[in-house]
Amino acid sequence: MDSIEKAIRNAFEKGDPENREFREKVYRAAFGALDRALKANPAMTVEAAINRRKSLQATITEIESEFMPAAPAVSLGAADAAAAPEVSLNGNGAARAPSVSIENPAAGVTPVVPDIMPDATLPGGPPVEITEKRSRAERRAADRASARAERRRPFAAMFLAVTLLAMGGIGAWWAVQTGQFKSAEELDTSVHNPPKQLESEDFSPTEAGPARPGAVDAARNWITVFTPTDPTDVSAPSGTSAEVAKDDTGSFLRIRSGNTGSAIVFDVGRGVLEQIAGKHAVFDIVARAEDGKETQMAVDCNFGELGDCGRKRYLVGYQRGEYLFEMDVPDKEPGAAGTIAINSDLTKEGKAVDIYEIRVSVTE
Repeated sequence: MDSIEKAIRNAFEKGDPENREFREKVYRAAFGALDRALKANPAMTVEAAINRRKSLQATITEIESEFMPAAPAVSLGAADAAAAPEVSLNGNGAARAPSVSIENPAAGVTPVVPDIMPDATLPGGPPVEITEKRSRAERRAADRASARAERRRPFAAMFLAVTLLAMGGIGAWWAVQTGQFKSAEELDTSVHNPPKQLESEDFSPTEAGPARPGAVDAARNWITVFTPTDPTDVSAPSGTSAEVAKDDTGSFLRIRSGNTGSAIVFDVGRGVLEQIAGKHAVFDIVARAEDGKETQMAVDCNFGELGDCGRKRYLVGYQRGEYLFEMDVPDKEPGAAGTIAINSDLTKEGKAVDIYEIRVSVTE
C-alpha cells in the first residue's frame, strides 16, 4: 500500500466511508494536497506532474470500486424436468424452437472518480496529509544541475575579469591617443618662434668645405685619362659616332649613342690604374650637351681586378660642366687596362654630348 492510498484510508476512518459525498470530499482533499505538493517543487516537470495525478486517479478508482454493489446473479428459471415444453409442428413438419428471454439483465456499474484536475477543497472536509517524495532520478538531476552551476561560476568570474581588463586597456589606449594625459604645452602644436639672438659667426675662409659635383679643386694633382688630341683611345660601336670638333670653348669629342643606346668606350691605361690602386680616386668628366639639347648621360667603368664604379647618371646641360664620381680602389696589381663607357642619351633620341676631358686624382 503506497503513501497516497494509506492517507486516503486513514481519512476514511474519521468519517463514514459508506457515504458517497464523504468519500468525494476525501478524494478532492487528496487532489488538493497533491496539487500543493507539485507547486512547492519547482523542479517538477509538466510530464511528471501529469503522471502523479494519473497515479492518484488510478488509486482512487481502485478504492472506489470496493464500495460499488456487486451485480445480482442472473438465473434462468428452469422448467420442471418432467414437464416438457409444448412443441408444435408447422405445415412443413418442422419443429418451432421456443423463445427464451432474460428479464432485468444486470448492468455494469462504473465507480465515479473526480476529474484529474482537483477543485477547491470543500469546507468541513477532513484534512488529508500526503507526503510527496522526489524519486532518486529527480534528486540526481537536481544535484547535477547544481554541480554544473557551481562549475560554471569560476569561469563566469574569470570572463568578467578579462572583459573588465580589456575595457580598461582600450580606455587607456584611447586616452593616450587623444592626448588626455598631455599638458597644454604639449597639445599646442603651433610653431614656436624663439626670439632672435645675434651671435658672432665662426667662419674661416681658409678651411676647405665638402667637395660638390662640378666644383673641382684646381690644386689637385690630376692624371689625364682622355683628351681630344688623342682620340685613338676611343671606341665607337656600330650605330654610334665619335667626332673631334672645336669652337670658342676649345677642342672636344662629340659622341652620339644613336637610337641603339650603345655606349662609347674610353680606354683607361694600365699605368693610370697602377697610380690609383689602393687609393681613393675622384674621376672628373668635363662635358656639355649639344647646342640647345639637354640630355641624360650614363657612365659605367670596368677596371678589371680593381673593380668598377657602378652606373652613374647625370643631367647634362649646354653649359660646360664637370661631372664627378668617386671610388675606393683596391690595393691590387691591375692585370690589364680598364674602360669608361659613356651613353650620351638614355632616352635613345640621338642626343649628343661633347667630351672635353676625362681625368682622375687620388688621395691616400
